[in-house]
Amino acid sequence: MASEQIDQQQEPGSGGPGEVFRAFLKLGLTSFGGPIAHLGYFRDELVLRRRWLSEAAYADLVALCQFLPGPASSQVGFALGYLRAGPAGALLAWAAFTLPSAALLLAFAFGAHAFGGPIGQDVIHGLKLVAVAIVAQAVWGMARTLAPDRERATIALGAVLIVVFVPTAFGQIAAIVAGVVGGTLWCRRVDRLSAGHLPVAISRRAGMLLLMLFLLLLLGLPALAALWSLPGLALFEVFYRAGALVFGGGHVVLPLLETRLVEPGWLSADAFLAGYGAAQAVPGPLFTFAAYLGALVEPGPNGILGASIALLGIFLPGMLLLMGVLPFWDGLRHYDGARAAMAGTNAAVVGILGSALYHPVCTSAVASSSDVAVALTAFVLLTAWKAPPWLAVVVTLLAAVALGFVSQPV
Repeated sequence: MASEQIDQQQEPGSGGPGEVFRAFLKLGLTSFGGPIAHLGYFRDELVLRRRWLSEAAYADLVALCQFLPGPASSQVGFALGYLRAGPAGALLAWAAFTLPSAALLLAFAFGAHAFGGPIGQDVIHGLKLVAVAIVAQAVWGMARTLAPDRERATIALGAVLIVVFVPTAFGQIAAIVAGVVGGTLWCRRVDRLSAGHLPVAISRRAGMLLLMLFLLLLLGLPALAALWSLPGLALFEVFYRAGALVFGGGHVVLPLLETRLVEPGWLSADAFLAGYGAAQAVPGPLFTFAAYLGALVEPGPNGILGASIALLGIFLPGMLLLMGVLPFWDGLRHYDGARAAMAGTNAAVVGILGSALYHPVCTSAVASSSDVAVALTAFVLLTAWKAPPWLAVVVTLLAAVALGFVSQPV
C-alpha cells in the first residue's frame, strides 16, 4: 500500500511556500532525537504521507547530504523545500525547522544568570554530564558505521594523534585532509551510494557560482577578519568555518567551536558545555547550539544580534555547498575516488570527535565517581534502552540535583 502511494507522488515544485512552512514548522516543533531521527521524520511526513517525492529520490537526496559537510538533516529539509516551492520554499523550510529550537536555546542563554544558586549549579553540572553521554553515544555509533574495518580505524587513530599533537583549528583541518588522503589510498572498496535519481532545476553554471561563493567566503573571511577589527565579522568567520568543515553530523561541531570560542576566552568551558547539554533537550537541528553561543560570547556582538550572526554563519556554508553540488551529483556519486575520499573523511571525523570526548567534554564535566555513574547511566539509556535524548536529559538533571542535595553539609 505504501509503495503504491509513493508511486503516485505529487510533481516536484507543485506546492506553495505556505504549505512548506506549515509542514516544517510541525517538524521543527516535534523532531527530537538528532539528525538520523530527523531524516526518519522527514520520510514519514513528506515522502510517505504527503508524497512530495519518491523513495528513490529521497534516498538520493539523503546520500548527497551525508556526502557533504554541514548539518545533514537541515540540508535535506532545505532541499525538500526547494524542490517543493523553489527558493522561497527552501528558506521557509529552513526557518520553520530551525527557529523553534534556536528560540528555546536563546531563552536558555538569557536565563543563564538564574542558575547562580546551588540548585542552578547542579542543573548546569547535570547538563555537562548529559554532554558526556551524548558525545560518547555519537563516538560509539559513528565508530561502528564509519570506521568498521582496520583501514578506517587506522585513519581514525591517525586523526586522534594529529589533533592531540596539534591542538588547534589547523590540527583539525589537517586531520580531515589526512582522512581524504588515507581514504583515497585505502578505501576503494566502500559500497556504492544509492542508485536513485534526483531531478533538479539548477543549472551547472549557477552551481559553479554558488561553489565559488562558498570557497570565496571560506578563504576570504579569515583575511578580512584579520584586516578589519570588526567583532561581528570575526564572529561570523568562526561559525562559517565551523559549518564548512563539519563532516559526519552536528556533534562534530563541538571540537571546532570549542577551539575557536573557549580557548581564546570568548566563552567559558562551563557555559559552553551547559549549552551543549541543553541543546539535546530541544527539537530541531543541533546546529542551533550556535544561537546560544552567539548570545553569550564576549566581547560582543552578543544577545539576539550575536545569535543571528552565529546562526547565519554556521548554516550558510552547508546550504551553499548543497545547492552548488546538486547539478553535478548524478555524475559525481558514481566516481570511485569521491566515495573513497568521503569514507576516509568520515573515519577522520570519528577520531576528531573521540579526542573531543576526552577534552573538553570529560575533563570539564567529570569530577568524581558519582559523575561517572550518572554519565554512564545516561549513556546506557541512550544506547541500550534507545531512550530519546530529552529523557536522558531529564534523568541526568534529576540525578545531579539529588546528588548535589545529598552532598550539602548538614
